[in-house]
Amino acid sequence: MKKLISKISQAVQVILLAPIKLPVKALNVLKYIAVGLGIMETVLDREEENSPQTEGKEGGNADDD
Repeated sequence: MKKLISKISQAVQVILLAPIKLPVKALNVLKYIAVGLGIMETVLDREEENSPQTEGKEGGNADDD
């Protein structure tokens, strides 16, 4: 999932940076999509960082019982 979002985000960035003329509404939609994808990437990154820590804590509690 993370790879897919990353690839789509990169494609949107390329379109936004390309020297082509697009309608203003299309550019605005692409900007909102880029922001949304950036937020999703950040959430997935933080989820990955927190995931191993919680697994370790749960495993430690199970051993104590």
